[in-house]
Amino acid sequence: MSSPTDINRPDVLAEVNAVFDAYEQALVTNDVVVLDELFWRSPLTLRYGAGENLYGFDAIQAFRQGRPAANLMRTVTARQVTTFGSDMAVANIEFRREGSERIGRQSQTWVRMPEGWRVVSAHVSLML
Repeated sequence: MSSPTDINRPDVLAEVNAVFDAYEQALVTNDVVVLDELFWRSPLTLRYGAGENLYGFDAIQAFRQGRPAANLMRTVTARQVTTFGSDMAVANIEFRREGSERIGRQSQTWVRMPEGWRVVSAHVSLML
């Protein structure tokens, strides 16, 4: 269990914020190679989207390859990243797509794997 001094250690927080920024850039530019790289390559990985439930890396990868690359730009309006120890973090944002007043929400659980930080669980939703 993490002690209070292990939560949001500056070095770990900087790492997670950097990888999260790389993910966000890849998302809005539809860089599928980087998006795939940042998700854990496991059948245990999941992503709940605004209109889909994806179980396993293969399903997430297939979704990304088939998704239209239009209207991906968004503005992050709130962001909270919390790290626990040196190997686990959660990242939550609120966002708005260009031309829309709807508020989107995204949550990700990141875990440090031997190959680097990877998303093991993600959830995207839109408020009504």
